[in-house]
Amino acid sequence: MLRAKTHQKSAKSIVKIALDEASVEVRLRTHPRARRFTLRVPSNGETPVLTMPGGGSEAEAITFLERHRSWLRSRLAERPDRIPFEDGAAIPIRGQTHYIEHCPGRRGTVWLDEHAGDRLLCVAGNEEYLARRVTDWLRAEARRDLEPEVLSLCEILHTRAKSIRIGDPKTRWGSCSSTGRLSFSWRLIMAPPYVLRYLAAHEVAHFKEMNHSPRFWKLTRELSPDTDRAEAWLKTHGRGLHRYG
Repeated sequence: MLRAKTHQKSAKSIVKIALDEASVEVRLRTHPRARRFTLRVPSNGETPVLTMPGGGSEAEAITFLERHRSWLRSRLAERPDRIPFEDGAAIPIRGQTHYIEHCPGRRGTVWLDEHAGDRLLCVAGNEEYLARRVTDWLRAEARRDLEPEVLSLCEILHTRAKSIRIGDPKTRWGSCSSTGRLSFSWRLIMAPPYVLRYLAAHEVAHFKEMNHSPRFWKLTRELSPDTDRAEAWLKTHGRGLHRYG
């Protein structure tokens, strides 16, 4: 992450900087408490974000980006290529590679066909709706796996989740509020099942320990013996899940 001091006028929301033969858009974000420019390149393929103080100007933003052109180029090059949900795409489901197969002449919406030589995720209907249908199906499958895991873990701890939300957060896999509301990323359905179970245990453990103290980790490991294995998997492969879709 890069920082540089600045003070001046406001800027528009998007600027472009030339990198080699292409131009890259950078979103400008003003934060009243920021004291420096902060440039961030999301790992999920979204537009880089340059956060600046309330008095920052577009001219200063461009100057900052020009100074750090090489840094931005290298960070963009490190990001994995995006894999759209389209016919023939290979995507992981519960840790196993599946191939999306568009079946426009078939009835139904989305279903798994794991009896053939390849594991297939079949999608009926018009091609323009394929990506949305795959996303909706993965989100529903994530809920189908997470809800019983959370229920089982809550029974062990004699507690209850007030609600479970399935979303697509950019910086975390799950969260727990002080009111008992749990949130999870639908992308966990792409990880091996023990990773999803670990994340469920991690968030449910917060019902007893709203912190990351040694007592919290002891409880999490009691609920999920695969905690260390799952943490290692997420550290190695977690960022890559954001390239799908």
